[in-house]
Amino acid sequence: MLPAADPAGVVGAGDDPVPESPGPVVPIRPLTFRELLDLPFALIQANPAALAALGGGAVLVAEVVVVLLTASVARLTDDADAAIAWTAVLTTLSCAWLVRVLLRATVVPIALAAAFGRRTGVRAAVSHASHLAGPVLLAHALFTLVGVGVSVLGILLITLPFVVVWLGYLRGTQFPAPVVLFAEPTTHRQSVARAKLLTEGTRWRLTGLWLVQRTLFTLLAVPLFGVMLFVSDITGTHRWPVIVLFTVTGLVLAAFGEIVESCARVVCYVDLRCRREGMDIVVPRGGQARGGSA
Repeated sequence: MLPAADPAGVVGAGDDPVPESPGPVVPIRPLTFRELLDLPFALIQANPAALAALGGGAVLVAEVVVVLLTASVARLTDDADAAIAWTAVLTTLSCAWLVRVLLRATVVPIALAAAFGRRTGVRAAVSHASHLAGPVLLAHALFTLVGVGVSVLGILLITLPFVVVWLGYLRGTQFPAPVVLFAEPTTHRQSVARAKLLTEGTRWRLTGLWLVQRTLFTLLAVPLFGVMLFVSDITGTHRWPVIVLFTVTGLVLAAFGEIVESCARVVCYVDLRCRREGMDIVVPRGGQARGGSA
């Protein structure tokens, strides 16, 4: 379990940063809504090489898998357009899901270390993630099932806008759960209970954060797919270049969104622990208690 606060470079704690410590990227104090939106990008800027290596490597491997599976189906079905299209879509969605699992399991420990003024490399993050692969995979599977179930229910009841808000509320309730798995090594069930405790009283705030992030991701995706359409028009609508362009775009968006969201979870974890548990309050080490015994 993390200490109440890291004494090296704690913002507002009244201690000078330790010279060897880079200092925390996230201020160890309750944060404003704007800081919850901005500080994830500060965590990304603090670890550009590691996050680029993880994201780029995951997208590259996933795209190779998508192309190989789609090409195999094309050969088996004599280049049937419908079979190729469905294979490309389904394999891209499946690989995007796996990319998100991998990035969530590796980005969270990197961002968590940076938030408290420490450094964690790619190898250390992968090693740490391997020890918690089971709980992370279970959490993401349940995360996906809830999202799909709520979305299908909204479509069937023709109440999709209201269901999106409901889904955001459910996501907000469990928002810090993946971080709890790494910061306070525990089981999936205990991390869910811990997340509910931390988010008590702030769930609508986290719902708003989740909705704003989804809006930003949508605004990013629309022009990016527009660029892909423009490029495909210039180069010609050849089947395989178009498939590669659109599948790569989808995987890049999934990877980028997960990196930002994982960093946002870390920022929210710091904020929630400060609000509920006073993590920003530092007790001096070796200090004598006032009012000694007679």
